[in-house]
Amino acid sequence: MVRVVKSTIIDAPVEAVWGVLRDFNGHDSWHPVVADSKIERGYESDRIGCVRRFHLQDGSELREKLLTLSDSEMAFSYCLLDTPVPLLNYVAHVRLLPVTDGDRTFWHWECRFDTPAGREQELAQMVSENIYQGGFDAIRAHLGEQVQ
Repeated sequence: MVRVVKSTIIDAPVEAVWGVLRDFNGHDSWHPVVADSKIERGYESDRIGCVRRFHLQDGSELREKLLTLSDSEMAFSYCLLDTPVPLLNYVAHVRLLPVTDGDRTFWHWECRFDTPAGREQELAQMVSENIYQGGFDAIRAHLGEQVQ
């Protein structure tokens, strides 16, 4: 099993970051690899069990299911249901914490997944850099923080 863990500090209040990330269907408005997204069956985007179907900029289609969502802990988890990339049994967790020194946000994002033998490093790097680091940088830009 592959495990990817990334974290960062965002120079914005935790409530502002949570306000963006909490919308399970809103990643097409800030993540650069996501072209469009829609919640299936007309469910609300904060309903546990809702499924978002989205396309990447390259046209690939993915489906992810919201497993948990906690406003009090500013955390959620989700899993991949369908993806063209062999990230098997993929489950991810996002958690935000306030950094009181400067009213900033600590963002922890991690996942675990299986993949065909020999592709572990390649796919861990892809998730770490293209998805997670790309997401960190995109939220910084979305909230007006300068990307470093």
